[in-house]
Amino acid sequence: MATTSAPTPTKAPAPAKAPGREERDQREFGWNVMVWNDPITLMSYVVLVLRRLFGYDHATATRLMLQVHNEGRAVVATQPREQAEVSVAQLHSFGLQATLGRP
Repeated sequence: MATTSAPTPTKAPAPAKAPGREERDQREFGWNVMVWNDPITLMSYVVLVLRRLFGYDHATATRLMLQVHNEGRAVVATQPREQAEVSVAQLHSFGLQATLGRP
């Protein structure tokens, strides 16, 4: 004689609890993009490049260009590392001497 048993109901898994603290992708801020003085590049060209790449107004770009000219270098941006590396590469592609550094 075969016994028929009622199917046992299955339980749905309990929903996962959200972690107590939010784990965010933390980006490193604080990498400086520095532009260095050179005797060849025109001052007006440096202003143009700073305005185009970083979106500075004319007065800010001119102030940074004069700092490069008078002091030999200027920090033109402080960004997360990967973005700062891209900015340095873009400055190089425009023919400017630029480096990346920590403050």
